Amino acid sequence: MVATVNTTSSTAASSSSSTSLKSAGQTTADAQQDRFLKLLVAQLNNQDPMNPMDNAQMTSQMAQINTVSGIQQLNETMKSMAGQFTSMQVMQGAGMIGHGVMLESNTLSIDAGKARGAIDLQGDASNVSVQILSPGGQLLDTINLGAQSAGQHTFEWDASGYTEQASPMFKVVATSGKQAVTSTALAQDTITSIGTNGGTMTVTLKGRAAVAYDAIKAIL
Repeated sequence: MVATVNTTSSTAASSSSSTSLKSAGQTTADAQQDRFLKLLVAQLNNQDPMNPMDNAQMTSQMAQINTVSGIQQLNETMKSMAGQFTSMQVMQGAGMIGHGVMLESNTLSIDAGKARGAIDLQGDASNVSVQILSPGGQLLDTINLGAQSAGQHTFEWDASGYTEQASPMFKVVATSGKQAVTSTALAQDTITSIGTNGGTMTVTLKGRAAVAYDAIKAIL
């Protein structure tokens, strides 16, 4: 009776023995091809002489294992390229250390007695104010920016008298007449180091936890 060889059983067998094969210096793709050839030879040795495997069936099975091996090799190549790309990003990003950045956040970082941030207005506003709040939500100060056009606008708060350990927050109130204007809160911080986390480039900031590089909205 002819034993059926398929890519699923071959892949599973290869996976179960990958540790021992790797220790012998073989790659995963080599291990799969080796297991497939052993199964194919065993199949040929034990096939029914009255109903042998035809050439088309054998060719199909060989094409399947080659396809699986090729995909795995491609995956390994892409992983290697991704790792190299991340390393290049970190090396290039080292030049940003010490630079100020803007990121989406309503938590302010205090540097030399000053806290700086920005607001990104989605439309023109006849009146814009920034409310500085304690971590518990208590109003500490209000910065009136007056009428502002759509776009990004910076502000600065004198935090020399701020004594709490936790960072202050801010809330933007923007209106056009009686209608509220949508805005995005942006906080300013300083890059202290560049690293990676799970293959993703991360930025460590002076006044807060590390964030992903794509969280940075502007470099100052």
